[in-house]
Amino acid sequence: MFTGIIETVGEVIAIKREGTNTHFKIAGSFSSELKVDQSVSHNGVCLTVVWVGDGFHWVVAVQETLLKSNLGNLREGDPVNLERCMIVNGRFDGHIVQGHVDQTGKCTSVRDQNGSWLFDFEYDAQPGNITVEKGSITVNGVSLTCFNSSANRFSVAIIPYTYEHTNFHQLKTGDIVNLEFDIIGKYVRRLLGN
Repeated sequence: MFTGIIETVGEVIAIKREGTNTHFKIAGSFSSELKVDQSVSHNGVCLTVVWVGDGFHWVVAVQETLLKSNLGNLREGDPVNLERCMIVNGRFDGHIVQGHVDQTGKCTSVRDQNGSWLFDFEYDAQPGNITVEKGSITVNGVSLTCFNSSANRFSVAIIPYTYEHTNFHQLKTGDIVNLEFDIIGKYVRRLLGN
């Protein structure tokens, strides 16, 4: 389990394909501290660490993960938002994030607000995913509050710290992002039969 508070931005330094799986070599500030079999969020996708080296770690994404996320679009040199799993006795600063990406969405606009940035996103509402005004959403692993919420779109406001310390500073119109909708909202919707 995660909180959506990004610890560091890593870099994809190698990609290897093996059958339907893709192996990613990631360089991150805490990579050397990781252990094999540890869960780490990569752009919001929970992946298992399979190898740790000096300043890097390897993870593997299976075909289902590649189809449901933007990881299949990654190239060497791309930045990746990284978060280690939540410590039980730590502060819960974001919201409940499972690292299970529901679907991808598309950035439809980026607006500089002279001190913050507004990002607009659209997504396919058919799978039953929803946002609610002032509710939680995870975009590329970042816990955010959405507004301008409608059937298949929402907006988020990004403060300078988040902009600089996540890969939001490289996000542009047309880019595909990973979305994890609020787990409480998903269960409520399922219970109501929608």
